[in-house]
Amino acid sequence: MHTDAPFHNISRRSFIHQSAYGIGGIAYSLLADQSRAASALGKPDHWHGALQQAHLPVKAKRVIFLCMAGGPSQLETLDWKPKLKELHDKPFPESFTKGQQLAQLQGAELKARGSFTNFKKFGQAGTEISELFPHIGSLADDLCVIRSMQTEQINHDTAHAFMNTGSIIKGRPSMGSWLTYGLGAETQDLPGFIVLTSTGKNGQQPISARQWSSGVLPSKFQGIKFQSRGDAVHYIGNPEGVCQSTQRQVVDEIKRMNNILAEEQNDPEIATRISQYEMAFKMQTSVPDLMDFKNEPKEMLDLYGIQEVGDGSYASNCLLARRLAERGVRMIQLYHRAWDHHTNLEAGIKESAQAVDRATAGLIKDLKQRGMLEDTLILWSGEFGRTPMGQGTGRDHHILSFSNFLVGGGIKPGITWGSTDELGYRAVENIVPVHDLHATMLALLGIDHHRLTTKFQGLDVRLTGIAGKVIKGIMA
Repeated sequence: MHTDAPFHNISRRSFIHQSAYGIGGIAYSLLADQSRAASALGKPDHWHGALQQAHLPVKAKRVIFLCMAGGPSQLETLDWKPKLKELHDKPFPESFTKGQQLAQLQGAELKARGSFTNFKKFGQAGTEISELFPHIGSLADDLCVIRSMQTEQINHDTAHAFMNTGSIIKGRPSMGSWLTYGLGAETQDLPGFIVLTSTGKNGQQPISARQWSSGVLPSKFQGIKFQSRGDAVHYIGNPEGVCQSTQRQVVDEIKRMNNILAEEQNDPEIATRISQYEMAFKMQTSVPDLMDFKNEPKEMLDLYGIQEVGDGSYASNCLLARRLAERGVRMIQLYHRAWDHHTNLEAGIKESAQAVDRATAGLIKDLKQRGMLEDTLILWSGEFGRTPMGQGTGRDHHILSFSNFLVGGGIKPGITWGSTDELGYRAVENIVPVHDLHATMLALLGIDHHRLTTKFQGLDVRLTGIAGKVIKGIMA
């Protein structure tokens, strides 16, 4: 019997299996050394994604998704229908709706509901935008307004999931997770994907955390929700009596123990745990600096229409979005829960428009004057639209037509794309399914949507599923 029997009893498979971790550790160490060397040479300090190089010309580096949660009515915002106004309170033509899926109006008597607001032509392009949005309208020559959006889901949660992940199947990664997975981020001190929420006075819809989930991707790529009031992140400071150097020692010791575990188990979540402990430590410095608005002049706060910094408002979140973009965050998502107007549409739309109009325009102007708009892609959109038929004093959910707009990041400015029929019921020209919107946004970020994939249960999963076409007509 050999005295070193345990060594000789290691099987060939076990030897290769365990050696692979050692080789991987050496490679990881070399990459870390290269990263430290790059930092020492003054090169950009950021973490890279799965893509070694861009598939397409890069026109945008980051995305700000201004999500109007609840489904804003396109008929009071971006799609003017004078014929519908003429038909107001009269029976809605059955030829439009026969055999069609409706939400709560299924089987009800359908009456046309014209817009209560007027529209105005803005800019040299003469883009028709509701008079409720004068600040956004003043930027019409920077916008690409899409009036022919369609989606597949008629209920809020699944429609949000479809807009964010391209699927209603739970466990699919959100767009922000795909971006950080594919491209990494230009910061090591903040998460690459950050979510902020705000709430209006009415029309509120709950938002599920699965809308910013990393799904089947490692949890490192999930969106991190920051608080809009108070501390952006809970427990950001050290406990009393714990100094920064002691905290550093604790993090380093946890990292050492996790590295030992990583050598024994082939689990990507261990690598996530290591990186997130490190991120949490760095955020103890970066987050207080991020939230320190003392250097923001009064005229900047006025530009956004901010009453009080950090008051949890959409306006305050818009300014925070610019500060996140400056610091290299790849995906910034702002949810404003104020657009589900089944009743009291007139008062609800007016309040919601007032809350977002000035702040949205302020964000666009601010980025533009800083030279950041040209590589920042902004999407302003809900999860679906509203019916041209009335539902009491409001409008029901609608999937056959809705409107949104894109600006910056390689988008052709001052144009409208697509159109709906004369009553605004269905998109009829240059129809844009959600998958096409996703494919186009990825293309502007230098990604071929067919080639950004991950394996799950033997299949290639991607944001656009088996669909998606790039809309070249809206790209500059």
